[in-house]
Amino acid sequence: MISIGHDQRPTIVFLHGTRLTGASWAAQAAALEDEFRCVTPDLPGHGSAGGTTFTLDGAARKVADLIERETAGGRAVLVGLSLGGYVAMAVAARWPERVQGLVISGATAEPVGVRSLAYRALATTFRVVPEPALERVNRWFFGWRYPPAVSGPILADGFWFRGGSVAVRALVGERFKPRLTGYPGPSLLLNGEYDLFFRPPERSFAAVAADPRRLVIRRATHLANLDQPAAFSAAIRRFVRSIA
Repeated sequence: MISIGHDQRPTIVFLHGTRLTGASWAAQAAALEDEFRCVTPDLPGHGSAGGTTFTLDGAARKVADLIERETAGGRAVLVGLSLGGYVAMAVAARWPERVQGLVISGATAEPVGVRSLAYRALATTFRVVPEPALERVNRWFFGWRYPPAVSGPILADGFWFRGGSVAVRALVGERFKPRLTGYPGPSLLLNGEYDLFFRPPERSFAAVAADPRRLVIRRATHLANLDQPAAFSAAIRRFVRSIA
């Protein structure tokens, strides 16, 4: 976990996507450390928490406890991408008093019905394909796609496919719009322009949120924080300033 900044600054807790770790937020932590305290934990089944089996309730409780422990006022802005976005909604619904604001990226789709097939397929891929093959493909992709400042921390921390498989499978059948409805605070629904799986249902999530904002990150895919790190960081800065 990376914790940057001074205690009196507003705290932002960043929650990563499946198979990755908190290192995937290195660009955002570096960009925002001048104004905010940035905390980038590893979710269960990943990185330093690789020995802990992921459950949605367990991950949410871990994050809620982290907020209570790491912040002077017991509140933080939660920023979650993909798997992290689902965990963030679970935290906000159960412990709304600990969530000053909520940013959800790449998680505005319910993993139920026909859509759940995509989650099941990803979980199965991470479980049955030999890890060395997955490792080679992912190391090539991230090293080719992103500059060293972005890819370096990710490659150094490695990938967590088996833990990621368990985590993705744990989402199947869960509904998250009711959780978002249960959070009374401000939220930002943020998706990449080319994220054609999660961006279309975004409107239905905004419709049930108490105080929603919406933003599309241009020229970005599902991994919007990596594709356009400056634009993503700027959006987080504006949102946190607007609710501080």
